[in-house]
Amino acid sequence: MGSLKTVDRKDILKDVKRVVIKVGTALIGPPTTGLNFERMEKLVDEVASLRHSQVEVILVTSGAIGAGMRELGLRVRPKTIPQKQAAAAVGQSRLMHLYEQLFQKRGYLVAQILLTQDDFSDRRRYLNAHHTLMTLLKFKVIPIINENDSVAVEEIKFGDNDTLSALVTNLIEADLLILLSDIDGLYTADPHKKKGARLIPVVEAVDSKMEELAGGAAEPTSTGGMYTKLQAAKIVTGSGEPMVIANGNTSRVIQRILNGEELGTLFLPRGEKIASRKRWIAFTLPRQGRIFIDQGAKEALKLKGKSLLPSGIVRVKGKFAGGDVVSIIDGDDLEFARGLSNYSGEEVDKIKGVKTKDIQSILGYKPYDEVVHRDNLVLL
Repeated sequence: MGSLKTVDRKDILKDVKRVVIKVGTALIGPPTTGLNFERMEKLVDEVASLRHSQVEVILVTSGAIGAGMRELGLRVRPKTIPQKQAAAAVGQSRLMHLYEQLFQKRGYLVAQILLTQDDFSDRRRYLNAHHTLMTLLKFKVIPIINENDSVAVEEIKFGDNDTLSALVTNLIEADLLILLSDIDGLYTADPHKKKGARLIPVVEAVDSKMEELAGGAAEPTSTGGMYTKLQAAKIVTGSGEPMVIANGNTSRVIQRILNGEELGTLFLPRGEKIASRKRWIAFTLPRQGRIFIDQGAKEALKLKGKSLLPSGIVRVKGKFAGGDVVSIIDGDDLEFARGLSNYSGEEVDKIKGVKTKDIQSILGYKPYDEVVHRDNLVLL
């Protein structure tokens, strides 16, 4: 599982000019102690130093619910959405106020950005968020992002800021994502349960064994454990960028990572960088169904750069509408591509296996020749 070998980190990270840094609740303040001023100050010092060296920084921060719990006297993480929203509403203002004070002392303005899944799924809102963040960076403002917990409901929640930070990395096409927590990185086994567990310095690809090993959240204010960090890694590395998980308690951890020191776990990018719109299709939009294709169609997509035609489709699973994202599955039941379907699941089921010229006679209309056009298809 993973790789215990070393790589030239300095070479991999030498051209980082824009970085997303995510800090977890366990670092900046569990509910029993409230926001940890000393840790936040050290984090702000590092971010300010990085910004001073002309590296653009976007901070994704947890801690609002934890801070709110402290103020409300709650020692156990709320379980209902309204309770979480109340805690977040109380805690978010305190969290941002402290960040604003700390950065102001170092000569930097900050901007609060609160996002929900809908802001990423809707293309217009996605582009608006992109333009806002890019403009803030031009003004040398440090964006501080959190999920909008005070209004989010279960259907639109990311579930954790690991996922949010990965989506933000894609949104602004950052060169690196750093996840800071109270753990040193990814281990060969749970270090809390197995003494012989070893830190994995480099991961070339997240596999099923890693996902099986990954546990849930350990802290009462956390929602993401190692599993969510691995999902974040799949999003970021699948888009062609590296990611690092490291211990935020380590002295000067951010600068040392960028200097190429072997800290934490480095997840290597898989393949070339993917264009912004295709990142949105592949990793931001929820998949609504699956289309199973034959070997000939797979070769046409992978080797010849073709669109997916109905003739290569074997079967369809799931309910989806035209414009929804679907997984494209090969003969071994492996997902190897995703794309926007031009037709609904019901329509695809009717035209599967037929020639393009026959779509009109079967459906009574033919708005598209392709089920998934090449421009709307991403190979994984």
